[in-house]
Amino acid sequence: MTPAARLSAAIELIAAIDSATKRPADAVANDYFRDRRFIGSGDRRAVSERVWTIMRSRRRLIWWLHHINLRPGPRLYVAASLMLEGWALTGLKQSFSGGQFAPSPLNGEESSGLSKLEGRKLVHPAMPDDVAVECPEWLLESLVARFGDDLRDEMAAMDSPATLDLRVNLLAGTREDAIAALAREDIEAKPTPLSPWGLRVEGRRPVSTGAAFQSGLVEIQDEGSQLVALLADARPEMRVVDWCAGAGGKTLALAMTMQNRGHIVACDVHDKRLEGAVKRLRRAGVHNVERHLVEPGDKWAKRREGSFDRVLVDAPCTGTGTWRRNPDARGRLKSTDLSELVTKQHMILATAAKLAKIGGRVIYATCSILREENEAQIDRFVAENPGFRVLNLTEIWPGPAPCPGPGPYLSLTPLRHNTDGFFTAVLERVA
Repeated sequence: MTPAARLSAAIELIAAIDSATKRPADAVANDYFRDRRFIGSGDRRAVSERVWTIMRSRRRLIWWLHHINLRPGPRLYVAASLMLEGWALTGLKQSFSGGQFAPSPLNGEESSGLSKLEGRKLVHPAMPDDVAVECPEWLLESLVARFGDDLRDEMAAMDSPATLDLRVNLLAGTREDAIAALAREDIEAKPTPLSPWGLRVEGRRPVSTGAAFQSGLVEIQDEGSQLVALLADARPEMRVVDWCAGAGGKTLALAMTMQNRGHIVACDVHDKRLEGAVKRLRRAGVHNVERHLVEPGDKWAKRREGSFDRVLVDAPCTGTGTWRRNPDARGRLKSTDLSELVTKQHMILATAAKLAKIGGRVIYATCSILREENEAQIDRFVAENPGFRVLNLTEIWPGPAPCPGPGPYLSLTPLRHNTDGFFTAVLERVA
């Protein structure tokens, strides 16, 4: 594809994402490229990078387009993003030429407006704070309370591309084995700084099609997610329940730390998610996992109260910690979503915690950076359940890397740890 054709494809893909309001952008993009197999890997990468850059700066681009009296839309998102990256109007006109596969020419109004962006930067001092940090207006107060003076730096880190992290499956080999196997695929991987099983790959490489992944030696998993499993400290012969298991990413890590010994129950309310875990479990060589579908009126949990050594509650959440990976989610999140999720999280934690035996632990985790879903949930739970106590991160951190925070909780952000935003609290049942 020519550079101009890539811009046309970016415009088409943004339009497709905008029209599919209830679908994640990555799912729409997968369908878009699947239907256009003539687009090569390098072109796909270039188009995707342009689109994701625009997704990460959508509110600021809209502000600028209103500022220069142009109506926002996919075509002008692309044009404005290029101008704010330093393009000259003459170069933009050459790309928007109307030639074969190129975007149609700029009209007089577009040219006049876009000319005002020459020499400008994406962030302008006159922007409202919520626009400047690229967050919904209703959420700004919560983020200020969370980050204070560091808010702009934290949110700027959310604008950066997410890392590609892998977890080595110790049931299949060592971290050194995985590095060597990936090198044979011409993929350079380096150990992550915090997870003892983590590897980080530079760039966007097709890991999932290679032998290291297909053989079960590595899984794709953000380092922050790996640390949740690390803090669970699930050991051989334990009884463990992963209460919101989904497709089993953390279940796989728990089975690994248990050396395939003991018993894990992977629970979820969606049968398709649990079915999706089957292939992953087989590929990883895991055979100590039982799946259970949680349904209305289900008595399974009540009959097993007080019988598990570890209870992992990877609670459904706003996903604000994954915004650098899923930038389109910022625009879909509503205040009602947060209030509904906070209620749901409280109910899930209260139910799941009953499964822990005396001396057992409950590990509560979210991929959120909001206090309402994290510290506030734990404060409320402990106040209502005096039979549980919080274990301080600094006292239980299993290493070998230095503890990533002062405690009492694990609180990760892209800025401070180069991971997705994650929160983890470890509670012990003492009565």
